[in-house]
Amino acid sequence: MTIGKLIYSLIDNIESFICRSLLATFVVILFIQIISRQVFNHSIAWSEELSTYMFVWFVYFGASYATKLAAHNRVTFQFKLFPPKFAVVSEALADLIWVGFNCYFVFLSYDFVFNKMNLFWKSQTLGVPMKYIYMILPIAFTLMTIRIIQVNYYKLIKGIDIRDPESLEVEKLIESSDKETQSN
Repeated sequence: MTIGKLIYSLIDNIESFICRSLLATFVVILFIQIISRQVFNHSIAWSEELSTYMFVWFVYFGASYATKLAAHNRVTFQFKLFPPKFAVVSEALADLIWVGFNCYFVFLSYDFVFNKMNLFWKSQTLGVPMKYIYMILPIAFTLMTIRIIQVNYYKLIKGIDIRDPESLEVEKLIESSDKETQSN
């Protein structure tokens, strides 16, 4: 196994584990909060804030994972109207612009978290420095950039078409519908 594959495998596994752990944990915390309120008439003050921050982290890690699957919301219909080679180049250019945006956002969020954020800003009930909450921004956009590069490497260099699993299912349904129409 090459170093590159090992790094991508490590990122894949860590990202997947973090996503699943965050989802399970914030759902359990919210469930305990609901039971506590309804059954015991007692509210756990920190639970809503913690679950909110965990949800935000989950969403950003999920966005990175969606990028890996090429399942991000994006307009691709116009690419189907282009000749195949021009469509590939257009998609690659769009992804290059996306990488540029991500890099700029990583720079801005890193600058905000490490240089401009007040060290004394803390979350209201947990008392955790907000710097740690906002760390997800440079982390997630860096991961998304890596994923965009990874998908384009597979698509442009290796010739492997990585597409959204749902769009593949839709294409299969359309093809089977077309075959049924042609046979009738």
